[in-house]
Amino acid sequence: MALFIGLMSGTSMDAVDAALVAFAAGGATTVATHTASMPEDLRRELHALSQEPSGAAIRFWNADAQIGALFASTALELLALAGVEAGDVTAIGSHGQTVYHAPDATPPLTVQIGDPSIIAERTGITTVADFRRRDIAAGGEGAPLAPAFHRAVFSAAGVERAILNLGGIANLSMLPADLDRPPLGFDTGPANTLLDAWVRDRFGTDMDHDAALARDGRVIPSLLSTLMAEPYFDRTPPKSTGRELFNQAWIDDRLIACADAEPRDVLRTLYDLTVETAVAAIERFAPRTQELYLCGGGARNPLIATRLAERAAPMRVDSTRRLGIHPDWVEAAAFAWLAMRTLAGEAGNAPAVTGAGREAVLGGIYPA
Repeated sequence: MALFIGLMSGTSMDAVDAALVAFAAGGATTVATHTASMPEDLRRELHALSQEPSGAAIRFWNADAQIGALFASTALELLALAGVEAGDVTAIGSHGQTVYHAPDATPPLTVQIGDPSIIAERTGITTVADFRRRDIAAGGEGAPLAPAFHRAVFSAAGVERAILNLGGIANLSMLPADLDRPPLGFDTGPANTLLDAWVRDRFGTDMDHDAALARDGRVIPSLLSTLMAEPYFDRTPPKSTGRELFNQAWIDDRLIACADAEPRDVLRTLYDLTVETAVAAIERFAPRTQELYLCGGGARNPLIATRLAERAAPMRVDSTRRLGIHPDWVEAAAFAWLAMRTLAGEAGNAPAVTGAGREAVLGGIYPA
């Protein structure tokens, strides 16, 4: 049995998730987990950098160091809670914090910050980081990377499964019943990123807890049609996206014809945008799916879960808890797994997902 730590901060930029994972005989067991909230001033700075990547370089590098220190302290807090010594952990896999993702640019690029040198130095644990850029160098999108992990731990012979991660962005992994076939996957569109942006702008709070605000709203059909006309949704995979496209400005540009709409109705419509784009992606690219499992923060949102179950019927809809990993920790566990693959010299990407020209060993290794 080998212990690895996975560190993850998603598009929502609200916290750092840490998972201590044991790998043995092809299986993964979550040993302990921990979440550290993102300091408010740092969260605001990250939002600004993601919206204005041309900002001053010193701000960028300052945030890089702060995120590295936060990731390191989160890993150390996780070990203290688990009663595990740093020397017992083989490596940390750090996703970092994405502040810019532009795989279609010339040249294509993606930026995740969180200085891995700081993580390795402060924890005393070998750290593997910067996973996405090697896939981009091999001609891929650099995202999503989780489908390879989902295949390793969630696939079942004879069952067509899909995993829908509902973070800031929703991404889908399609796991064929034939285990010899590769997984497929891509970002379906926005999840929490637009919901959180609208709630911050109109309600002055960080998120819609338990869908309390949206429950009183009604879907605006004309607005939903306008939102779903976004060309990204019709693109053929491989494809990935982020805050660079789906942000408050994107909402505002499409609200011109509904300028007087009630904020709760707009929010309710944004919920349906997440659900409808995810279901449309499954129907188009994985129509034989029998089971859909949810993970990420959105899996705990009762309105999203209910609407997905309604729209995806008759397929079974549940959370990844039923498959052995709590939905809050799947992404962090994925980067622990990727660190294990990198140290073993094994590929971590799935070219059928990202569009890379070949399988590649991902990331850089920062020794303890």
